[in-house]
Order: sequence, then C-alpha cells, then structure tokens
Amino acid sequence: MESPVMTEPQAVRALFGRYSRYPSPVAAAAGPEEPAPAGGRYISLLTEWTQAQEDRGQRVRFGRQYTLLRAGRTELQALPPGQCCHLQGEVLSSQSPSGSLKAVVRDVACHGAGARHQALEIWNKNGLAKSMDLTSLDKHGRVYEDAQFGCLAWSGSESRVLYVAEKRHRKAESSCLSESGPANDREGAGPAAEEEEPTQKEDQCVYWEDWGEGLAGKSTPILCVADVDKGSVSVLRGVPRQVSPGQAFWAPGDGAVVFVGWWHEPFRLGLRFCTNRRSALFSLDLEGNCELLSPDTTAVSSPRLSPDGRYIAYLQGQVFGPHAQCLRLQQFDRETRKTALLLDLVKRPGKGEFAGLYEPLLPRRCWAADSQRLVFSSARRSRKDVFVLDTVSRRVTRLSDSSEFGSWKLLAIERDLMVVSCSSINCPPCLKVGFLPPAGGEDRVSWVPLDDLQCVPSIEWQIMDFTPPPEEENKEYSGLDFDALVLKPRGSRAGARVPLVVFAHGGPHSQFSAEWNAFSAALVTVGFSVLMVNYRGSTGFGQDSIVSLIGNMGSQDVKDVQRAVVTLLQSDATLDPRRVAVLGGSHGGFLACHLVGQYPDFYRACAARNPVINYATLLGTSDIIDWRYTAAGLPYSFDQLPTADALAAMLEQSPIVHAPQIRAPVLLMLGGRDKRVSPHQGLELYRAMKSRGSPVRLLWFEEDGHSLSRVDTQSSCFVNVVLWFLRHLDIC
Repeated sequence: MESPVMTEPQAVRALFGRYSRYPSPVAAAAGPEEPAPAGGRYISLLTEWTQAQEDRGQRVRFGRQYTLLRAGRTELQALPPGQCCHLQGEVLSSQSPSGSLKAVVRDVACHGAGARHQALEIWNKNGLAKSMDLTSLDKHGRVYEDAQFGCLAWSGSESRVLYVAEKRHRKAESSCLSESGPANDREGAGPAAEEEEPTQKEDQCVYWEDWGEGLAGKSTPILCVADVDKGSVSVLRGVPRQVSPGQAFWAPGDGAVVFVGWWHEPFRLGLRFCTNRRSALFSLDLEGNCELLSPDTTAVSSPRLSPDGRYIAYLQGQVFGPHAQCLRLQQFDRETRKTALLLDLVKRPGKGEFAGLYEPLLPRRCWAADSQRLVFSSARRSRKDVFVLDTVSRRVTRLSDSSEFGSWKLLAIERDLMVVSCSSINCPPCLKVGFLPPAGGEDRVSWVPLDDLQCVPSIEWQIMDFTPPPEEENKEYSGLDFDALVLKPRGSRAGARVPLVVFAHGGPHSQFSAEWNAFSAALVTVGFSVLMVNYRGSTGFGQDSIVSLIGNMGSQDVKDVQRAVVTLLQSDATLDPRRVAVLGGSHGGFLACHLVGQYPDFYRACAARNPVINYATLLGTSDIIDWRYTAAGLPYSFDQLPTADALAAMLEQSPIVHAPQIRAPVLLMLGGRDKRVSPHQGLELYRAMKSRGSPVRLLWFEEDGHSLSRVDTQSSCFVNVVLWFLRHLDIC
C-alpha cells in the first residue's frame, strides 16, 4: 500500500511558503540594566530576525524587543515580547559600549531618478541624533555588510565608528563598455594601493578580481572611521599593500584598531565557506604604523577582545588543504605580547565528548564578564551545542540540553547573559536566555524560553549511526564511523510504504545538523521520508574524518551514502525500496550524480543543484581552484599548472565518467552567476544525457549564484523537485 502524498502543485508551493516564512534570529544585544519598581532589574533585549517573503521575492529583517526581569544573580523572568518592527534598509547596526547610542548603516532613497545612497545614522533615546550621507562624502564605495569582512565598531569614547568599505575607484571619462555594462555595475573595483591612483582611459577595461562566490564586487576593502561629532569620514592608512582588511575593532584607548588581513597576492581565491586562506592578525595605529600580532603562515579569523581589554581570542587553521576544518582557538595577551593555544584541533572525539571547533566565525560577543571564559557553538556529530571554555583550566563544558533541541546556537553573551537560538528538525528557531553561572558551576544553567514553540507534529526524526564494513574502511584512517538524520511522516497508515528521498550535503566539509530545515521539513510534510547523510568527511566528527576524504572523493563518500540508504531500507519496512530518489547541491549534487551513475538500477529520480560534474573542466572556472587539486589528493601552489596526470586523476573522480550508465531522470538547477561551480558543469551532464536520449530537465536561474538562495528561486526549486519526484516515482 502506498502512503498518501501531496500532489497538487499549488498546495506544494503554499506548503513551502509557509515553512520558509518561519523567521530565524541572527543577532541579539542586551541594553543597560534598569531598576524595576518592585525590586530586581529590568534588562532590555534587542533581537534581529530574517524572514522570507515570497510575495515580495526577498528576505526582510525585523527587530523584536524583549524585557527580562532579573532577580538575584541568575534568576530570570521573561515578559511578553513587544511588536516586531521592520528594519527597512538597515545594512549594519551596532550599539555603543554604554548602550545609549546605536549606529546604523542604511540604504536610503535620495533625490533623483531612483538613485540610492548609504547613510550612517546615530540614534539615541530621543530619536535620530545625526545622519551622514556616506555616498555624498565620496570617501569610499559601498560599505561591506558581509560577515567575512564587515564590521561596525564603536570606539570606547563613543566618538568614532569603524567600518569596512570598498576602495573608491575613479572612472575615466570614457569606457570600452556601455553605461549599463559590467564595468559600471561593479562597485569599487580598483588597485590595492594606499593612495588613490589616477585612472587613465586605457585602464577602463582592466580586470579587477573580487573575492569570489558570495562576495562579488568586493575587491579592495579599506578601513574607514566616521567622526560622529564632526560628521566626517577618513580612510586609515598603513594597511600592508598585500592584504585586504576586515573584521576590525578598536583596541582599548581608541588609539589603534585590530583587524584580520587576508593575502590577495599573487591573486584572490574564494573566501566564502573557506577557512583555509592565508591571513593574520594586525594592529594599526592612527598614525599608520602596522604591527603583526599573529604568525603570517596560517589562516585566522574572528578576533574577539575580552571585556578587560587584555586578551584577543581568535580562530586559527591551516592554509590550503580542506576548505573547512577543525580549528584551533588561540589567545593573544596584549600585556605580555605572547600567544597561547586555548583549544587544539580534535582528531577523534570519544562518544559524547567535545568534538572540536568547526564554526567559521565566533559570535561577536563571546567572552564572559570575568574575561576568563569563552562561550561558543560548535557541531558535535549531527548536533550543535553551546560550550564554555575556561581559559585557565582549559576545561570545556557543554551548556545546552540536546534532549530538548537538536541545535543550539549562541547569538551573544553580554554581562554573562547568554542568548541562544534553538531549533530541531521539526521545530523552527526560538530563543532561550540564561545566565552563565560562576566558574565551576557551568553545568547548572537555567534556560528561560522567550518564544512559544511552533513544532510541526507531523514530522518525526532520529539519528542513526553507521560503521563502514571492512571492505569500505579507509586503511589510513580506519575505525571512523558516521551518522545520518532520518525524517519520516508521523502516523503513516498501517501497511503503507513511504517513498524515500536521499539528501546529500555539499561542502563536502560541512554537515546536516539536527536543526530546522524548511526544505527537508516540507518534503516530509508532502509525504516523503528523508535521509540526510553525514558521510565520513563531514564536520563535527573530528579532523581525521575530514582529512580521510581527501583523494577519495566519488568513492568513500558515495559508498557511505549508499551504505546508509541500504541499511535504512533493510531496517525500516515502512519505506518503499522501489521508490528512492536522490537530491543534493554542489558536492551534494556531485554525490547525487555519482549515485545514479554507480547504482543505475537503484534510484528512480535525481535532482541536483549546481552540481560538480567534472573536476578537470571545473579547474579553470572555479573561484577555489586550490580545492580542485586538494580534492584529488594533489598538492597546490599558486603557480601550479595542470599536468596530464593531474587532470586524469580529477576526471577519474568525477560523475561524468558514469554518465553513460545513468538511467534515472535527472533534474538540474543551475545559477547563472555561480562563481564556485560554473553552470557549465551542469550543462556538461545535460549534453551527455541528451546525446544518449536520457530523460533530463534543466532549470536556469540567470540572476542567482551557487546557493540558489533567492526567495523566488528556492520556491521554484522546491516545487520542481517535488513534481519531478512524484512523476518519476510513479506517485502521480
């Protein structure tokens, strides 16, 4: 007997729209404590959220304010939240150290034919205190809002604000491209020089690199300081010419700034999702004197200053190799000028143990008030937890309760008040708060919910563990295991057989966490079961698992996914082994295409988003060409030239070699602006299948990139994937 499945396209679209509209919290900031009339103290908590709006075709940001009543050291009571407000046009925002001021970078409409400017606004309790038109001041291009480079940092005196923007680039009088052409659309392309250089007419067609996928048009970041009282902006000088600065903050005393500098010589490699780019920590005083604070042969990020101003904690990884990896946590002592290792990478965590640091960024506020402990989130197998590290004892303690939610993410800790976002496979995000207990008693956190749970009762889920059989062991890294998330419709009819969608994650060094995923939740509500596999090489399982996949792409990961699918089907009689489909994006698309090619009689349908199809032909078109060598187990250097043997190794690992065996109908979804995996990769498979008369359909999203993250694109992809699976699994 078949399980009932939703088949009406309009109902499918409406379902995904409903699930994708659940908002996600992205930031939190606690205001100053105020005395409460009946005793205790009031704490105002400002939070920011994002929400998809399909009718607008965009994501909106809104604010929500909570009032907390504090009684004693750790007792908290949450009052009902206030109304939400649309943060229209906000690009960045930051509260001043005292909490009395708020800086906002905003996109605003200006007088003229639809032109938009950027303004820096300063708000106080009485309203808008000052507004500076950054575009009219003409000191720089657009302000960087991304997490990779962006910042908006108040000085301790609250008289200046520090931010990162694109270097101003003067255009010559004429151009070899039309006014609407790419040269005029690219904001801030320019040479990486401290002083502005004159632009000649013959320079207009010069190619300026950007920092790759997700950072298009961001080429030459500069550090900018706005003087709040004077209403002026200046560009800091002295940043080394070979690095691009970002993630900056003021050092105590306001006489210098600390920043991360990424090497852009001899050329830029993609930064998004890549923690393996050469970078270092620098200090720059206002006279232009720059000092190196960390080794310049590693990859660093997320410098975070302790409340007492003495320590800077930051993440450190290796250059090249896996683009995402287990990271070290370092601490620079500003008094002794020495660096200490706080947390080393974890090669093989024991069951239930801390598994290492995998998040590419620390929360902007992660220090406890005692300047001795750090709080952060990280993956632990297929879950995410919140941990606290005592920098003196080096003890790591888990603060979250995994029995309640599958994912806990720290948004901020201020004056020991922790704000976390909690979710599960069947529960959209909600907020909890709690005070960090004194050192030694961290396991006694009392968490207070701020929102009502909005769980989806029709979804049930579990985590399954898998051990590769001896013939599938990695001889160099034997003994590794992996796991997967299993999602099913709750309460299926007795004797009903549910179709299965196998979902492979990208990366490959990323993971499926047991957190809210609108796409997967909607698939289950439609009527599918979903298997989300964290094969060997996924984050959260130790560094050995990550490096075990290097040189084994298309083999070890494919076998792990297939092993999980076969084991699940053998253990669960409610699943229909005759109706199995596979889905994935990027490296997940690579795996999906491998699976239908290597197991042509097993899968009935396939859907792949921007899949990697041919490592060899991708080599010259990707923004992360180093990864193409690393994935094949080959060394990389900037002056690397491909050899016949290297190209042969890359081709051998690619799904394209199995194209003649593919029988399952394939749906391809490609982004026309993808810099990471060129859409010509998908076209290569499309043509291979068309030439053989194999069923294939291609969806081309001209304005979207690698993640296909636009709101309208995501909705279209979901509906098309569901209809494709329904049709080829013979459900409708």
